[in-house]
Amino acid sequence: MVSESAQQTSQTVTQRGIDFLLEEVAQRRLNGNASEVRAAAMERQHGRGKLGARERLDILFDAGSFTEIDPFVKHRGAGFGLENNRPEGDAVVVGHGTVDGRTVFAYAQDFTLYGGSVSEAAAEKIAKIQDLSMKVGAPIVAINDGGGARIQEGVTSLRGYGEIFLRNTLSSGLVPQIAVCAGPAAGGGVYSPAIMDFIFMVQGTGQMYITGPDVIRAVSGEEVTHEELGGAMTHATKTGVAHFCIPGEEATLNSVRQLLTFLPQNNMEDPRWTDTGDSPERKLDSLVDIVPADSTRPYDIRRVIREIVDNGEYMEIQAQWARNVSVGFAHLGGYGVGIVANDPDTMAGVLDIDASRKAARFVRFCDCFNIPIITLVDVPGFLPGTQQEYGGIIAHGAKLLYAYAEATVPKVAVTLRKSIGGAYVVMSSKHLRSDINLAWPTAQIAVTGSDGAVNIIHRRRIAAADDPTAERAKLIAEYEAEFYRPYQAAELGFIDDVIHPRDTRTAIFRALDMLADKVDTSPPKKHGNIPL
Repeated sequence: MVSESAQQTSQTVTQRGIDFLLEEVAQRRLNGNASEVRAAAMERQHGRGKLGARERLDILFDAGSFTEIDPFVKHRGAGFGLENNRPEGDAVVVGHGTVDGRTVFAYAQDFTLYGGSVSEAAAEKIAKIQDLSMKVGAPIVAINDGGGARIQEGVTSLRGYGEIFLRNTLSSGLVPQIAVCAGPAAGGGVYSPAIMDFIFMVQGTGQMYITGPDVIRAVSGEEVTHEELGGAMTHATKTGVAHFCIPGEEATLNSVRQLLTFLPQNNMEDPRWTDTGDSPERKLDSLVDIVPADSTRPYDIRRVIREIVDNGEYMEIQAQWARNVSVGFAHLGGYGVGIVANDPDTMAGVLDIDASRKAARFVRFCDCFNIPIITLVDVPGFLPGTQQEYGGIIAHGAKLLYAYAEATVPKVAVTLRKSIGGAYVVMSSKHLRSDINLAWPTAQIAVTGSDGAVNIIHRRRIAAADDPTAERAKLIAEYEAEFYRPYQAAELGFIDDVIHPRDTRTAIFRALDMLADKVDTSPPKKHGNIPL
């Protein structure tokens, strides 16, 4: 038998061995992260006004919750000097932690190593965390700061990107995917963020483009800066690629945390109910003053939204692009909701190509993740003109129609003023399976505008009148009195109720509360063919 003394000695030796190995692990991590070369690279990173990969993850996650995976993975590249520089972890940090107490996966490209370029090994690390995200059913955040595929590794790095893109696609509609561009995302590197649900860009440092200024100059002779070509403001205002453009990395990552509070963990969950302390029965007497009775006068729909939602808190998406429609997240009576609203303050709230694209994608995201959709309607129609027609307004407008018709989440729409022509149908009408449709008494629901209608219907009568101008004005007044009211639609059941503006919040909440257990289905099929 082994003596008690021998057992204690053996345990002591074993413990010393474990302690030694743990010290070795700690030292290897320290050497990998704090060498003179890495320290100098980090200093250059800070000099560019950018944070390091781990510094970014510390801001994103709840304090002390981040757990790294694959910290010892090395690249396998040979030649071009790569074989003599194989730092542990390679150029990406991956892992998981909690945000507001809920599990979130993330990876952050490390620009201080090989410019954050994606090697085969780095891609495998990213793919592993993407797979875990899908298995667990938790959101994933990708912090991009890299120069694309690692050229020295050739086609294996391209294969790595393909594996990442595949998982982006498989994750779509399964778990929320959020991209943060804190530095460059160039070449093939832009496609991963493009497939994800939301893109945050850090103003001044975030950049996205397929081909850089040097290539453009060589091919076309066009002179353009990195910032003009693919900077945050370009994508926030001109292309609509960026959903958020925010100065500073800390503010950007805190906004990512805020966005996650509105989202469920995956497509099988509902958004968390939140006790906001704001009574659903709160009356909105201010809406009468905010929305002018004269339907030709503009107003900012965001003021209306903030009056309706809990505590005036509204997180707008793509706020700087296609401003004639506003989309975003809020709470109403504690329910997490998505909001789509025409904005008469920009282009009279008309629907055009960009507005249709913006709203359609948002509606589809909400439907993917069980987020009820509230639609505030004040739309005079689709924007006319050759530019819109040649640009494919038919196909783009159909995207919004398709999105609303396909969505099975609770859908509540309120017509505030205008709802004219085809835009009436598109904006969450009863005919596209909207559940509850309400209208204010001032709502104008009609096939076309009064001017156009009278010119078509009474063309001969106006021409034969002694005073065509007076006759036309009289006929317009008659048309508006009969058709520019919500009651014909209500009589037919297309509008479920006509409500006082001050009751808007309460009416929407009661509809959401009634629809909380809604179940709707679509015909069985692999998937539809949305007009892309």
